[in-house]
Amino acid sequence: MAKARAIGTSPPAPQNRRFPALRTATETPPSRSRTRRALTRLLSAGTAALLTAALLPAAPAAAATVTVTHETIVSHDGAELSAKAITPGTDGPHPLLVMPAAWGTPNLIYVGAAHRLAYESGYQVVAYTSRGFYDSGGGIEVAGPEDRADASAVIDWALANTDADPDLIGMAGISYGAGISLLTAAEDERVDAVAALSGWADLAASLYPNRTINEQAAELLLLAGNLTGSPGEKLQMIEEEYRDGNVAPIVEASLDRSAMHKVDAINANGTAVMMAHTWNDGIFNPNQITDFYEALEGPKQLMLTPGDHATQDAFGALGLPDEVWSAAGDWFDHHLLGEDNGAAAADPVRVKPNSGGGWTSHADWASVTGRTDAYYLGKPSTSWFRWQSRGAMAAEPATGWEYRYRSGYGTNAQSGTILLTGALQQFFDVPTGVSLPRVDRYHSAVWTGPAYPDGVRIAGTPRAELTATPTSADQTLYVYLYDIDERGRGALVSHAPYSLRDTTPGEPAQVGVDLQDIVWDVPAGHRLAVVVDSGDLRYAEENDPWDRVTVASGEESPARVTVPLG
Repeated sequence: MAKARAIGTSPPAPQNRRFPALRTATETPPSRSRTRRALTRLLSAGTAALLTAALLPAAPAAAATVTVTHETIVSHDGAELSAKAITPGTDGPHPLLVMPAAWGTPNLIYVGAAHRLAYESGYQVVAYTSRGFYDSGGGIEVAGPEDRADASAVIDWALANTDADPDLIGMAGISYGAGISLLTAAEDERVDAVAALSGWADLAASLYPNRTINEQAAELLLLAGNLTGSPGEKLQMIEEEYRDGNVAPIVEASLDRSAMHKVDAINANGTAVMMAHTWNDGIFNPNQITDFYEALEGPKQLMLTPGDHATQDAFGALGLPDEVWSAAGDWFDHHLLGEDNGAAAADPVRVKPNSGGGWTSHADWASVTGRTDAYYLGKPSTSWFRWQSRGAMAAEPATGWEYRYRSGYGTNAQSGTILLTGALQQFFDVPTGVSLPRVDRYHSAVWTGPAYPDGVRIAGTPRAELTATPTSADQTLYVYLYDIDERGRGALVSHAPYSLRDTTPGEPAQVGVDLQDIVWDVPAGHRLAVVVDSGDLRYAEENDPWDRVTVASGEESPARVTVPLG
């Protein structure tokens, strides 16, 4: 296949190895419609502007040429995939990196990072727009078999048309690209190493956590898919079933699209897997990533940082300095080039507290937690003025009580808005807040614990257990864990939704729910608070205004909250 005109010339020598100066031009390929052509040009212009902003002063010495070409790759079924091939000017063969684009984005998203990887380490990089989006052919199939076959077809193309080394192949991607990379590694044994950034390992656990629809995430993904691409049969089915309230077909379809259900194949292939994720990812929660990480048996690394979905990865994709992309580069340099650069550290789990602070390293995810505190929950008070009740969370079980609140209404206890909430925490240290004295006790249950005189680090997976008696077959609870100061002002530490499904109204049901993984430093003098209510704007709830929920603590199963400590 004839290549398009080569674009890109010799960039100036880098100021440092991991973040060199960048200079690259791109050529906009023909699009299928006037709207997509305009949108692609707009994205191209924005990307070029960001890349221009990243330029460093030129050094006297000339560097090797990095060439960027636009390619049209014919996939397994004849669908044409729009791609960028970033080729180093040094003699080959070159280790190969394949990068599927994120959901709703073109291949331009990776041009900065790809150029840097080609420039620094001599990688042959092929970044392509995922099936169905922008000017790539086919329909959006939500990381289905067609998408994984596309990735293998791109590898085939690179081996046939570039000087790529067939024995040194990696894949990297953000979000949708991360999911496709992990799934391809399970099916294509040629993939030696993966860097999955802000991706998913269990699609159902992400979009249907604890049998509760993550409505904001679902609506955002559907909107982006319809605006920037052509939905295929699977995405059309998913949207139709979602609009009709039928979750079962979606959950079934997610099994084949979740690396968690293919982890044995990844382990058998010996793929080296590096993953980076954020605590507040509003689309793919961190719990399903840590569960997957623990199931991996080969070389692996995990980074968990403040931020929301892809907010920690996006700037690095454009070629700007970024810790995550720097670590991904080191990961590939070690596992594809054999460099001894610390990527195979004895403590491969690196976490940065969501409340601010530096990195700590651990042997595995379980080692993040040093010990746990169990707080038994006493009967909540209806008084808004007793928010500092010291007996509500205690070391000894409190059983035999019941507390009823009205369902169907939310309170000022909320998990926030996806993308915005985590970004505010990451960039401005503004947490999702609450005024605990103002939480409506008639529509919630509230517990507070004793103050920590010296502060404490929460590190791991908090868990809540209680008995709930619904008045409808389907009802949703929301559990929040807050860091509360002396005035009752709170910062959200973690949360989780939990939906009771097909229950018998009036009969007690046991509720045990893991809150989202977190590392958080509670300042000296602060205390923890737990709120359970029935309304959160992030999720699709199963509550009606006339419903009630009775929470209780039984003799055999006392209500409690387990707090992991670092």
